[in-house]
Amino acid sequence: MPEHDPETLRPSGMTRRQFIKSVIAAGVVTCSGALFSGPAGAAPAGPPGAVERLITLDVNGQQRRVDVLPHETLAQTLRYKLGLTSVKIGCDRAECGSCTVLVDDVPRYSCSTLTHSVRGAKILTVEGLTRPDGGLHPLQQGVLDAQGFQCGYCAPGFLMATLGFLKTNPDPTRAELAHGVSGNLCRCQDYDKILTALQNGAASMRKA
Repeated sequence: MPEHDPETLRPSGMTRRQFIKSVIAAGVVTCSGALFSGPAGAAPAGPPGAVERLITLDVNGQQRRVDVLPHETLAQTLRYKLGLTSVKIGCDRAECGSCTVLVDDVPRYSCSTLTHSVRGAKILTVEGLTRPDGGLHPLQQGVLDAQGFQCGYCAPGFLMATLGFLKTNPDPTRAELAHGVSGNLCRCQDYDKILTALQNGAASMRKA
């Protein structure tokens, strides 16, 4: 492709400096038109179907403002933008339950829940279970006393699934509790000890 000589593009009678200034000025006008078109102070209109990115979420009883992409999952928002690292992204395909949180008291896999879909809902993670004095929630304390988990990676998901289940059945049998948390998997596979610990935590809640 032949190279263009800038001198051949400059109108006759215009100096090189004047030509460069005119090109820069034209660019500024073009950008200004895109940035400041419409009523004064009005934000530029987004494409049809666009969603608002800066939203407010009710997380652990606090109003949190966060910039959320349209395709962003609740797990990504909670863990990477709000710093709630109890939310574990294990399988990232709604199979293991490590990312379980409560949305309006109902256990949800946050890895398969779009953040924009829970605007206006009350979201609860393990961090939100801490009492005002810094003490553990009765469910947490009961599980800790029974030493129910080994590596602990799946523990937050089990705790939130159990808490959600206990809201509908506060005094379950072992079989009922096992069914209630059956959507959560443990990589250490010590389910018998986990169920014992969760039952102990449920008992602590009833006594609290």
